Amino acid sequence: MYKIIIEKKVANFLEKHIWENIIISFKERLEILRVDPYSKKLDIKSLIWEKNKYRLRIWKYRFLYKVDNEIITISIYWADSRWSIYK
Repeated sequence: MYKIIIEKKVANFLEKHIWENIIISFKERLEILRVDPYSKKLDIKSLIWEKNKYRLRIWKYRFLYKVDNEIITISIYWADSRWSIYK
């Protein structure tokens, strides 16, 4: 199983901008990611311009994460709304 690292700016975003039902959904998806960071059960896409980086979609929000298979970690490094995430 992978270790999940949520960077501070993502945690702050979740506290300030996200509804409780989205946070519950986020936690459920983290458990799936912990087992398989490439799961077909989730709405995940690879970022074309970055190797080993992915986008997880939850409703109108996007969470960007990177996978390190050597040390078995997933780092969630950015979160924002659909319209702001890729700027």
